[in-house]
Amino acid sequence: MAHGFTPSQATERVKVEPGELDTAAIREARIELAACFRMAAKLGMHEGVCNHLSAVLPGRDDLFLVNPYGYAFEEITASRLLVCDMNGNVVQGDGVPEITAFFIHARVHLRQPRIKVAFHTHMPNATALAMLDGPPLLWAGQTALKFYGRTAVDEDFNGLAMNSSEGDRIAAVIGDADVAFLKNHGVMVVGATIAEAWDDLYYLERACEVQRLALSTGQPLRIIDPDIAAKTYRQMRAGERDSARQHLASIRRQLDRDEPDYAQ
Repeated sequence: MAHGFTPSQATERVKVEPGELDTAAIREARIELAACFRMAAKLGMHEGVCNHLSAVLPGRDDLFLVNPYGYAFEEITASRLLVCDMNGNVVQGDGVPEITAFFIHARVHLRQPRIKVAFHTHMPNATALAMLDGPPLLWAGQTALKFYGRTAVDEDFNGLAMNSSEGDRIAAVIGDADVAFLKNHGVMVVGATIAEAWDDLYYLERACEVQRLALSTGQPLRIIDPDIAAKTYRQMRAGERDSARQHLASIRRQLDRDEPDYAQ
């Protein structure tokens, strides 16, 4: 649907010292991100070779990991991930990022330093709700309350993100939210860690799935009282970081058993 990104010859490349990107922390980030790609594929949360997940490199806020253009999520391994600078130069790895992956992710990370991880997918249930008029996610199910007060909606679909201004616009739409529904497009899930972004991506799709199923009955949704919704959200958030870490550890154990090459 798009193509690989090629930076201008005049674009300055970020300098990296020999061995600087071979730390234990960066290796772990590669493995964690590769695990998210693989499990997203197993759960049908990918779309061809068009979606992308990124993570700012530990210790280097000017560099980020992202998948190379032309590979399905199920083909991603830790070593296949690219390290790119914010100008689109590939600092480490073979291949190039998909053009919209660069213009969305680089600009989101650059404009919003709090966002260390950004997952962009067209996963079916969340995307289906993003195609409807009105608020995409309604507070009618317990799982949805994990996102109470944490969502933003981009109402202005503007075609493919083929330039920096569109990436900047999406970064501005996200604002302080952790989830952005991009109307007529898909979703962005952002976070401080790979584990937290994965946990949100997974449960967002589950919340959207049950909402879609409920809507398919033709019966009205029973919306939860705002005070109860806020209370439940606080209860969920209390132990969320630990839960997210355990969730990521769980998918890694499953992949270690079934697809151990993800960590290579």
